[in-house]
Amino acid sequence: MTDIQLTVIAPVYNEADIIGVFHESISQVLESLPGVDAKILYIVDRCTDNTVEILREVIARDPRTRAIVLSSRFGHQMSLMAGIDNAVGSDAIIMMDSDLQHPPELIPVLIENFRNGFEIVYTVRRDTEAISPFRKLAGNMFYGVLSKLSHAPMNANAADFRLISGRVGRVLSTDFRERNLFLRGLFNWIGFRQIGVEYVARKRAGGYSKYSLSKMMQLATAAILSFSTKPLQFGIFVGLGFSLLSFMLIFWAVIKFFIVQTIPDGWTTLVVLLLLFSGIQLTVMGIIGAYIGGIYEEVKSRPRYIIEEEIINNEQTQS
Repeated sequence: MTDIQLTVIAPVYNEADIIGVFHESISQVLESLPGVDAKILYIVDRCTDNTVEILREVIARDPRTRAIVLSSRFGHQMSLMAGIDNAVGSDAIIMMDSDLQHPPELIPVLIENFRNGFEIVYTVRRDTEAISPFRKLAGNMFYGVLSKLSHAPMNANAADFRLISGRVGRVLSTDFRERNLFLRGLFNWIGFRQIGVEYVARKRAGGYSKYSLSKMMQLATAAILSFSTKPLQFGIFVGLGFSLLSFMLIFWAVIKFFIVQTIPDGWTTLVVLLLLFSGIQLTVMGIIGAYIGGIYEEVKSRPRYIIEEEIINNEQTQS
């Protein structure tokens, strides 16, 4: 059986409580894989705890492991792209979170599907232990709305836990330079032969979730701006609809004035319509502003991330 050069990418942010446990768990799984030459690449978003110091000790003991420390907090999606950019020489790349909610025991299944010719093996959460009903409802609503808005199909409950081939990694690294990334949608859009694998997400082994409501909203906004122009089209249809309503009200007022010979009463109606139209205009302007803001971020052409240091076998190289 031909050896597969595999790199496992794990974004890390303030995971000092569980990073050691995660490394032990994933190492046991990788060592059990026949015909796989596996390496582990940690992408460390700027941490405020001692995660980096713990990783130095881990890397000193395990020559298969290295870490890239980013100079600032660039976010989860940018961390994944940093990992892909630095793992493009591999035959296969696996992306997974370092909080053990993505079960390492699923890696052999991903590898098996890769051997069967699939270039993207994504995972779908069948259920999540200890997730709140509100968060589950919000996730289902988000993917439902995004599927309606997007030109690319979206997999409900899809996770960032996936395997991609080296070819897909090279395409992403060289051909996609956008900053407003939503990788879950991008992998659906990019095509290639794909298959999904279901899993049950575990409870966090320690620490707390770094995905606050504001972070989730930012990710949702990036997803919509990246994969749909339908909100702009929605603004056009809303404007046309209310313009038609306005012409109907004008026609009714003129007829009432000349036939009934009274000045139309209903100042409340006028105030309500004025406020309604103002609200619609501001909403549409806000939608347009969001797209213009996305364009502004792209044309600045700032780097997606900056590497502060790379840790390899307890040696570090300054970037």
